[in-house]
Amino acid sequence: MLGSPPGREHARAIWEAVVQAVLPKPLVVRALTDDPVAGRIRSASRIRVVGAGKAGSEMAAGLEAALADQLDRVEGLVNVPAGTERPLARVRLRPARPQGVNEPTAAGVAGAEEMLALLAAAGPDDVAVCLLSGGGSALLPAPADGITLADKQAVTKLLHRSGATIDEMNCVRKHLSRVKGGQLARAFRGRLLLSLIVSDVVGDPLDVIGSGPTAPDPTTFADAGAVIDRYGLCDRLPRAVLDHLARGAAGQIPDTPKHLPPTVVNRIIGSNRVALDTAARAAAGLGYRVLDLGSFVEGETRPVATAVAGIVRSIRADGVPLAPPACLLLGGETTVTLGENAGKGGRNQEFVLALLAKLGAAGMAGVTVLSGGTDGEDGPTDAAGAVADAGTLARAAGLGLSAEDYLRRHDAYPFFGQTGDLLRCGLTGTNVMDVRAILVT
Repeated sequence: MLGSPPGREHARAIWEAVVQAVLPKPLVVRALTDDPVAGRIRSASRIRVVGAGKAGSEMAAGLEAALADQLDRVEGLVNVPAGTERPLARVRLRPARPQGVNEPTAAGVAGAEEMLALLAAAGPDDVAVCLLSGGGSALLPAPADGITLADKQAVTKLLHRSGATIDEMNCVRKHLSRVKGGQLARAFRGRLLLSLIVSDVVGDPLDVIGSGPTAPDPTTFADAGAVIDRYGLCDRLPRAVLDHLARGAAGQIPDTPKHLPPTVVNRIIGSNRVALDTAARAAAGLGYRVLDLGSFVEGETRPVATAVAGIVRSIRADGVPLAPPACLLLGGETTVTLGENAGKGGRNQEFVLALLAKLGAAGMAGVTVLSGGTDGEDGPTDAAGAVADAGTLARAAGLGLSAEDYLRRHDAYPFFGQTGDLLRCGLTGTNVMDVRAILVT
């Protein structure tokens, strides 16, 4: 049992333990040391490295650390966001898009072309390691023949504005690409391709993370065409895109691979589940009873926060589903649908603000809430999220700030900026979605 309210120190300690547990470099070192297939990599004559993602720089550093005595046999290229590069001995890091921009670029295309050539040139005794993490889809673009980068950008924007789901968008993008949907792996003819993956997708589906460049694709050209029809985009898409999808549906273009050979091995080495397990251990070590609500939390942020507020009230009033001191944990990734003239913030800041607005000053007594994106970014801001308690509302009242007013216009960032409750940790070099810890004493 705890003798005093935990305050922010416990919430931040849990958060810091989470970030440390999903840092890419040690995850890669561990995988290349402990994985049963690691021996096949170490015995190879040449080791070709490809990949893309926000964690790419640190993952490549982990690979070089794990294979330090074999670096003369390593060569490769990984596409990463600009500004995350670091000096490495054998793996080149290509800045493939500016920070904060989630669109494919010409630099990303050039990197993807080079990776395809690198894999296609592999000999029968060569092995390859693919390093994938969040953001990999936009960082690894290779438009199909006859499709331009501008065409793909236009398709992505139209689907996004139409409200297409991530699965629907990926289905279309895979069928306009030469790397997505297992096609990167199809280019390799060596004896082993090991893909090490830090997942930023709910449920860790291999065909969705980074649009699955090394995973079989269950979708077809016909599925992609159905998505276009569903959102009434036939008259708005570039003609080259429509022609390509039509030829694919007619069997004139090979579909994405539905099966890959056993020489292709995919491993999830970091995930939201790993983060939540770490958070649970850290909270238990601080004396809390832990209720882990899982890594499959999705949907609009405010309703999720409202449901969590109800659980908090039940814990305080009835000791159900567990008695204080209690720690609620949630993972996954929620969304915020913005209307006209929306303010500034992100889903994690909005979650904390919505919980404050729902519980109010009396309901927040003895409660601390932290919600953060494990990549250190939350929406278009420099904060990972926010951490707040009853003191937050007291400071807000003193400043004349209304949580309800700021929440109504999706303006959490300036609210927490004024109360001093933004969670800032800088870019972490990883991304396994979000972690929320609600402490109730």
